[in-house]
Amino acid sequence: MATPQAAPTIGGGTALAGVLGDPVRHSLSPAMHNAAIAALGLDWAYLALPVAAADLAVVLQGLEAIDCRGLNVTLPHKQAAAALAQELTPLARRLGAVNTLVRRDGGGWLGANTDVEGFLAPLRALAAREALVLGCGGSARAVVAGLVELGLDRIRVAGRDGTRLEHFLASCADWAPGLEPLAWAPGAAGQPDPLAEALAAADLVVNTTPLGMASGRDPAAAARSPLDPAQVALLRPAATVYDLIYIPRPTTLLRQAGERGCRTIDGLEMLVQQGAASLRLWSGRREMPVIAMRDAALARLGDP
Repeated sequence: MATPQAAPTIGGGTALAGVLGDPVRHSLSPAMHNAAIAALGLDWAYLALPVAAADLAVVLQGLEAIDCRGLNVTLPHKQAAAALAQELTPLARRLGAVNTLVRRDGGGWLGANTDVEGFLAPLRALAAREALVLGCGGSARAVVAGLVELGLDRIRVAGRDGTRLEHFLASCADWAPGLEPLAWAPGAAGQPDPLAEALAAADLVVNTTPLGMASGRDPAAAARSPLDPAQVALLRPAATVYDLIYIPRPTTLLRQAGERGCRTIDGLEMLVQQGAASLRLWSGRREMPVIAMRDAALARLGDP
């Protein structure tokens, strides 16, 4: 692994960029972006900026006033930031969420969503026809948008809450009309289990839930998985399993899927690629130091 670039010296002309969230101190984005900023020779500094939901509007106004060069937006602000942006890209408007804010020449913020580009980066060469998406929250919308772009024959979305799943599909109906809802619960005795059938047929399974994410507040959280071992055993060894979580590496889901023989992908590459796409929008540069960004994120995680 290459040694990450040192952060540039901060001076009177240093411009600000950052990530807004609550909480956000755990974010890998400052390490990743500052490595890229150094590699590009930009006189910028990228910071994690904790912002409560009630303060988001005034913070965006203030950051615009001090000529902030660009912002990433993470939970829980992605939908609120979309509502506050003066303009949205077509994709951000479709998703109703932004993860990137770009300064407009005429003032205010352009809201963009680079999560889809980041999600797709490790899948471009994937030959898949059927996908199963676990979860129906905000991350699932970006995943579904990416899967639609891949042109799959069948996309099923599994949700534990039937009402929430129904609302999710309705919100995607204009641009993903072929989505199939799937109840994420055991079937009645003697009846087929729809989730089991979907797992056995899927070429690609994507976990968009937080199940399995490491948490300092809950030491047992990292041992959890959205699928139990019997469900993992239903996967075909030729399938790909993609977990948007990247702490721990691997998650329980990816470890068990790997033991099954499946190709596994964690969320770190999505994080790096969406960050690179954001930095392109802010800087106008086309070539991004993706290797330096990935290495900085791995160093922050303590991975070799």
